[in-house]
Amino acid sequence: MPPVYTVSQVVAMMKSRLEHDFAAIDIEAEISNWRVYPSGHAYFALKDAGAQLNAVLFARVPCNCRDRLGDGRRVKVRGQVTIYPQRGECQLKVLRIKIAGEGELMARYLALKAKLEEEGLFDKARKKPLPSYPRRIALVTSPAGAVVHDMCRVLTRRFRNLEITLYPAKVQGADAPPELIAGIAYFSRLARHDVIIVARGGGSFEDLFCFNDEGLVRAIAACPIPVVSAVGHETDFTLCDFVADVRAGTPSIAAELVVPVLADVLRQLDEDMASLTVALRARGENAAQHLDRLSEALAAALRARLARATLGLDAHARSLASSLRGALARANLRLENVLDRLPRAVALAQERAAERLDKARGHLELLSPYAVLERGYSLTTDSAGDVVRDAAAVAEGETVTTRLMRGTIESRIVARHAAP
Repeated sequence: MPPVYTVSQVVAMMKSRLEHDFAAIDIEAEISNWRVYPSGHAYFALKDAGAQLNAVLFARVPCNCRDRLGDGRRVKVRGQVTIYPQRGECQLKVLRIKIAGEGELMARYLALKAKLEEEGLFDKARKKPLPSYPRRIALVTSPAGAVVHDMCRVLTRRFRNLEITLYPAKVQGADAPPELIAGIAYFSRLARHDVIIVARGGGSFEDLFCFNDEGLVRAIAACPIPVVSAVGHETDFTLCDFVADVRAGTPSIAAELVVPVLADVLRQLDEDMASLTVALRARGENAAQHLDRLSEALAAALRARLARATLGLDAHARSLASSLRGALARANLRLENVLDRLPRAVALAQERAAERLDKARGHLELLSPYAVLERGYSLTTDSAGDVVRDAAAVAEGETVTTRLMRGTIESRIVARHAAP
């Protein structure tokens, strides 16, 4: 009966055999999917046209070209083939690595970049500015994934009531360039959008290579609408980035570049309104000064005309003065008569007022609580100043004040007797 092995036993035997048979093997290939972790270890794939092999370059391995390694870089590697037991994956543990060349994709990229740059497609002079306040935004990207949702969220958060139109297109592989070109052509024909964003999330050099397509680059250059390229991460550069009117590090950054924050717009409007108010006030002051000068000229003309009219009025004024003097004399006579009667009227009014005052004084004295003091009565108040009407209202030992007709007496209560 054949033996039965566990998975761990099988993987261990494979690992032992591979490490023995491929203890030190030299490989020349192209780097793909290069990733460096905080530990310093780098994980990547070595590939050619027919296959790829996972590899790891540990931080402790000496390497003087580590900062120049990345996707598309062609390298010569010496390493040991082994198996990572936890996943049962075959990988190459790199012992030594050096750069062999740029790689086929990188060479194609650099050659096309040089060609298009020489034609002037990347010149800053031909780039169109983005509109300050766009209302219609066109997106050319994949409808799947988080990219389109992230951009829509940023756009609508920054500015309300935007019209956002998506043209769905592949963003990886050989089919991607024709669909991306079709999207740009569609919005160019429609001619109603303010800006186009061509976007894709991050990926390896090979994943993003469709954005180095010559036809796509020329379509962006010919587009009459401003185009923003938002492909990959901050460190990723494609030919679309160079030809686009604006390059954004990520799709979310593209959304921030395209539309302003509504609150900032409103604040700027307030500042502009304040500046306009100041300008209008200055203009009003200038107009007021001009009006003052006109008023002065008019006043001078009126004064001259008034002087001429005054000459004609002098004669009439003299005649009127004579009439007024007669009327004044008659008024003086009437006034003297009034003044003669005034002392008698004043004396009579004073006598009547004195009589009313004497009557009021008599009534007041009758109503005064102190009037009874003259008849021998007294008025007693407690320590709070309240009138004592009942013996029960004061306490033994309390000091009371008794007001007589002349002076007051302070007494201490030694006994009190209730009324019968």
